[in-house]
Amino acid sequence: MIEFIIEKLTLFIVFFVNQLGYGGTMLLMALESCNIPIPSEIILPYAGFLVSQGQMNLHLAAFIGALGCLLGSALSYWLGHKLGRPLLWKYGKWLLLSHHEIAKADKFIARYGDIIYFFSRLMPVVRTFISFIAGVSHGNWLKFCLYTFLGSWIWSYVLIYIGLVLGNHWDNIGPWWDKFQTTIILLILLGIAWHVGRVFWNGRQKKVEQNNQENQVHEDVSGVDVKDK
Repeated sequence: MIEFIIEKLTLFIVFFVNQLGYGGTMLLMALESCNIPIPSEIILPYAGFLVSQGQMNLHLAAFIGALGCLLGSALSYWLGHKLGRPLLWKYGKWLLLSHHEIAKADKFIARYGDIIYFFSRLMPVVRTFISFIAGVSHGNWLKFCLYTFLGSWIWSYVLIYIGLVLGNHWDNIGPWWDKFQTTIILLILLGIAWHVGRVFWNGRQKKVEQNNQENQVHEDVSGVDVKDK
């Protein structure tokens, strides 16, 4: 089953980038930046491979990748801004955001300021949900866009260049590329499964603790009433 998912996801990415070129790259990067688990670690290196084949330009592909990130991040920011903190706190687990992660992201933004938007774009996983948190926190819009684009531009350049180098040595490295793709997607799927389980388990545990506290308060109140009588 996992091999089937990996194969289909890889074929989906390759098809989009092959058929739509820059447009496909931008669309997939936008989806990834809007909290949809489509790995840029596969999208961009494959775009780099097409660069090595003369079908794409390195600098334009990196720019398009960063632009796609900005567009997806802007949508994610807008959703966070509109939904607001109360709704996120209550239903965040359905967006795979635990209370701990929400609080942790808030602390990072409060401690490091708007520059965190730049560095988060260079960190796997974190880069996919920081935009939503930024929207919830009502982060500075212009700085958010600027730092998001710059960080995504660097990320795009690095991964596309890796794909370019691989493409130039495809005869020697090609057999290993399939293993690399499989490993990356498998790790992402395992990470998602672990994350989903942890978010919902923590939510369940917190609910149990709240119920226990409510029961304890009820017992204390009942005890006081009995004594008064």
